[in-house]
Amino acid sequence: MIAPPLRQRVGRKLRLMANSVLLASSPQVTCNLCGWQGRRFVDDEWHPRATCPRCGSQVRHRLLAAALTEHPGLRAETMFGQRAALHVAPEKMVGSLVQKYTQSYQTADFNRANVDLRLDITQMSAIADGSYGVFIACDVLEHVSDDRQALREIYRVLAPGGWGIFTVPQEDHRQETLEDPNIQTPADREKHYGQWDHVRLYGADFSGRLEEAGFTVTVVDEQSFPPETVARYVLFPPALSPHPLATNYRKVFFAQKP
Repeated sequence: MIAPPLRQRVGRKLRLMANSVLLASSPQVTCNLCGWQGRRFVDDEWHPRATCPRCGSQVRHRLLAAALTEHPGLRAETMFGQRAALHVAPEKMVGSLVQKYTQSYQTADFNRANVDLRLDITQMSAIADGSYGVFIACDVLEHVSDDRQALREIYRVLAPGGWGIFTVPQEDHRQETLEDPNIQTPADREKHYGQWDHVRLYGADFSGRLEEAGFTVTVVDEQSFPPETVARYVLFPPALSPHPLATNYRKVFFAQKP
């Protein structure tokens, strides 16, 4: 047998060493979506030690899961109540949790083909009023040219008492959403919005947009949970990103149709 090249052997050894560090005998963090446990999560583009190495969950995903499983006013059993749910731009780790509680679960996207519905959420005329009990759109609206129209459509397709679940990137301490029609090129969008395919950068006024569409809004962040829960599931970045456009203070918006 020919031994593998030295670089390959060293790389394999380093990976095993890294895994042994993460999978220590005394785990300090747990992913509340896939159950992975270890000493710390891994780094992502924006934050160190904030991403689950197994399922890829980030702070916003785990905040959502914590709200649905541990927040007294937002329990999944009550919110979903065996209703029909539509999940736009579906993340697998969130979908796996949601499906446990829904009567039916459908996925949708404007660009992807591996979904149930190819859908423009600003114009959902093919969907009847009140068709869904839950509508999930996490980090979607910053890609949508007319987000207010999208929110009106989401409100329409939700049944009375139904819930919209949203996350959006929000610049730290920004009050008013930044959206400038003169910011058009991918380079300019990345410079001002943080990503080339974003069309705005939200501020603290996002809740107002939801209320403007008719929703009653409940906002969940790390302060909604005990410190030990925040630390265990990493519901807040272990280290703040120095990037001026980073979303360090993640929130999940639960918007109920009266």
